Amino acid sequence: MKALRLAAIGLSLLAGAAGAEVPLRLPTIEQVVVRKAERVIELYAGGRLVHTITGIQLGDAPQGHKRFQGDERTPEGRYTIDYGNRNSSYYLSLHISYPNAADVAYARARGRSPGGLIFIHGQPNDWVGGENGARVPGDWTDGCIALSDDEIEVLWSAVPDGTVIDILP
Repeated sequence: MKALRLAAIGLSLLAGAAGAEVPLRLPTIEQVVVRKAERVIELYAGGRLVHTITGIQLGDAPQGHKRFQGDERTPEGRYTIDYGNRNSSYYLSLHISYPNAADVAYARARGRSPGGLIFIHGQPNDWVGGENGARVPGDWTDGCIALSDDEIEVLWSAVPDGTVIDILP
């Protein structure tokens, strides 16, 4: 009987180990495509789609291109991921090069600031629900793109500075 119990414990440990999720490892990403309406990020390497992240979260006003500081919109257009910030208020963040010259000109012609500090980032560092892939509900950023902490870790490892990011409506 003792031998059967030990065998059952051993099998359950093996089953648990076999069911453990292996962290996702991607090749170096050459292009990031954000499809705001579909709530997805597509990651490309070698000219082909290698991974899709679904359920992304955007600014509080997700439709339309970011025009001004405080409009809570996520930019649209072609930018670059120009640096990572390990010490942000969110679990890791990758900076998007918004605003470009056209964004600045548009805002200034109207006497406004275009805003800035737009990132792809994880959940807030002080949010207790961030474990196990959980997210703050709904659209909640000021124009950034929010992912789960696990998802931003994957991007952090695979997206080098200078990577093109196309943000589509």
